[in-house]
Amino acid sequence: MVEVSTTVMDLPRRDARDKLRGRTCYTNDRARPDMLHAVLLRSNVPSGRIIRLDVSTALECPGVLAIATAADAPGNYGIGIADHPLFAVDMIRYNGEPIAAIAAETEADARAALKAIIIEIEPLEPVLTMAEALEPDARLVHENWRDYEVLTEGGARSRNTAWEAKSVRGDVDAAFARDDVTIVESSFSVGRQSHLPFEPRVAIGSWEDGRAHIQTSTQVPWTVRNVTGRVMQLPPGRVRVTVPPVGGAFGLKFDASIEPITALLARMTGRGVILENTRQEEMATCLCRENAEITIRSAVTVDGEIVGREAVVLMDCGAYGGEQVFLTTMTSHTLGGSYRLGAVRLVSRAIYTNTPPNGAFRACNGVYNGFALERHTDEICAAIGMDAIEFRKRNVLGDGDLGPTGQIFEGDVLSPMLERMDALRTKTGTAEGKADGRLYGRATTVGTWFIFVGPSAATINMNADGSATLVTSGVEIGSGTMMQSLPQIVAGQLGLKPDQVVVKEADTDAAGLDAGVGGGRTTVSIGAASMGASAEVKEKLLRSAGEMLQTPPGSLVLREGRVEIDGRPGSGVTIPAVVAHAQATTGPITGTGSFTAKNTPAMTGCAMGHFIEALDIPVFVVHEAEVAVDPDTGHVEVLAYRVVQDVGRALNPRAIMGQVQGGVVQGLGYALHEEVTITDDGRIAQDGFETYRVPLAQDVVPVVADLYEGAPSIGPLGTKGAGEVPILAVGSAIACAVSRAIGKPVSRLPLTPPRVLRLLHDLEPSSSHPHIAPAWVDNTLR
Repeated sequence: MVEVSTTVMDLPRRDARDKLRGRTCYTNDRARPDMLHAVLLRSNVPSGRIIRLDVSTALECPGVLAIATAADAPGNYGIGIADHPLFAVDMIRYNGEPIAAIAAETEADARAALKAIIIEIEPLEPVLTMAEALEPDARLVHENWRDYEVLTEGGARSRNTAWEAKSVRGDVDAAFARDDVTIVESSFSVGRQSHLPFEPRVAIGSWEDGRAHIQTSTQVPWTVRNVTGRVMQLPPGRVRVTVPPVGGAFGLKFDASIEPITALLARMTGRGVILENTRQEEMATCLCRENAEITIRSAVTVDGEIVGREAVVLMDCGAYGGEQVFLTTMTSHTLGGSYRLGAVRLVSRAIYTNTPPNGAFRACNGVYNGFALERHTDEICAAIGMDAIEFRKRNVLGDGDLGPTGQIFEGDVLSPMLERMDALRTKTGTAEGKADGRLYGRATTVGTWFIFVGPSAATINMNADGSATLVTSGVEIGSGTMMQSLPQIVAGQLGLKPDQVVVKEADTDAAGLDAGVGGGRTTVSIGAASMGASAEVKEKLLRSAGEMLQTPPGSLVLREGRVEIDGRPGSGVTIPAVVAHAQATTGPITGTGSFTAKNTPAMTGCAMGHFIEALDIPVFVVHEAEVAVDPDTGHVEVLAYRVVQDVGRALNPRAIMGQVQGGVVQGLGYALHEEVTITDDGRIAQDGFETYRVPLAQDVVPVVADLYEGAPSIGPLGTKGAGEVPILAVGSAIACAVSRAIGKPVSRLPLTPPRVLRLLHDLEPSSSHPHIAPAWVDNTLR
């Protein structure tokens, strides 16, 4: 890819004014008065067998036009394995699972009709925890798990283990058998976290010209298209998905469970149908960041060399595999990708339970794997008597080092970032004086994540006024990428101002395939596709202008809305004139571009059951937290927070700084406040803002950030996605700082005041989980 100059600028968000003034039209703003309203009949038990389901009386209720059940949508969907029906078929697998959907003239009519549905369920003993699920005689959450269609080969499956991914490199047993090593073992556990975007999941379905049209708040329009086609047994080309502005997502809106229901009811009624989760439904069935249990052990020499590491991570996927199957891949890279390692054996398993399904959440399992890895690293340092920062500087991955799957990393990134953190701390000074007699702790942690790539396409149409319209399947989920980065990239290539680039809302009929917005991939993947489209448009503009000016195209440049003769500012013609000339002679000026993964090689046989074997674009962070702990109340106050973030190239520092600030605050919620618990009847107990504690205004800490540029990247202009990673190392930095403050090991998040008090008084239950089969004794890993 040829690098072309693009001006770095602090570009404001063009959508900010409309959003602040309430003018932005989200999905539910697009409902028409003639649309039907849909509501879901959801299960009120976590596990059971459906004995009888009779909707005939409900169909006679006032205002009801249709009721859909599993019989109307027989196809299963999923990632890796097709284990998820649209409605419960014969088994209930979680409290809140959809059983039927009613479409009526009003929401009140639909909810009244819910009471008329006759349903008989034989309750079964639920499997609510991973410990129960992994017992040898545990009841199967999916009795027919062997019969599911396997969509991606390679992952091990058995009983209540939905998927297993494994990385093995080198002779791990020999590494741990050496007589010159210290062996350090650690166990950790984390709970669930709710996404809480202000806009809940919502979709509008209609049936037009024999096709489904879905307007929806989603991150993945093409996934919605494919899932809807699959469960409705339609060719994908008979499903159109358009995406209005999205009111926040954070990974929640990778879910595609409500959109097919609206399309199904629209086909049954011939009317448009809107379905919107209530806040209680949203939080009770919210695809949380999963609860997990992590066991790690390392073999380390006296001078700090890590000669062997192995780990087992158990991830609670809830009732269906869903995104957890895919997320098992990430464990290898997040537990094995920050430090130089000798032999490695890492295993991640997604476990079925009779609880609401879990899903992707910003930096996914990297957040808690990073917490576990960095706390384990501190325990290594304590065991061998080495300074924690010095240990990290000696051991972080560098140029030419092997990753856990045998990938060869390029460039020294983490080591100079640690030096930058030292400089940042020197510049700002520490906040120890603010501890005011409370217990003080400071910790520096590192983290590794990666930018998802995958396929993206872009088309650019030049308009008569010289502006450009960018057509992609990218979605504006609130990060601003579609409103800032992409217009900036296109404008830089075409000699325009960013506000002259119009970005079209995602429409699967108008734009090419895209893997979806998430994982920091928008600027990279759609940006690269847009660069390709820009190159074609540029070539056509210069060729047409060359005809007008009788000048070779190679002697022309695009600058400030004009095509000029190189070296002669103010010469040439305006872009609108060139567009008009082209339209009259050769036709409209358009361009297309596409992009997909580089396919960085891994070592043969090192990655089993992985969807991503190596990292095309690794991205690194260094975080530092200073905390004060009140020994009487257990309250943790964050006194200062510093970040050094690998950004590749910062095209819009202002936007990146906003992402860093927001990501850190969201991470503080995970580290200190947010706790989801499951009741005895399988419900999520915290199903409203009244019971779920998130960071408030007084919890926001100003973040001092340094954007580290220059690390290798295949992204356009050297960029890396910046929105995913700011949350990555918050949990680890806070946990390590609190542990140092109180002088006690921290093995569980969040660090709520009651938990911190229990830690202070040695009353916190042990983090040991005897049902985990560690890698070093589990023969299935050999």
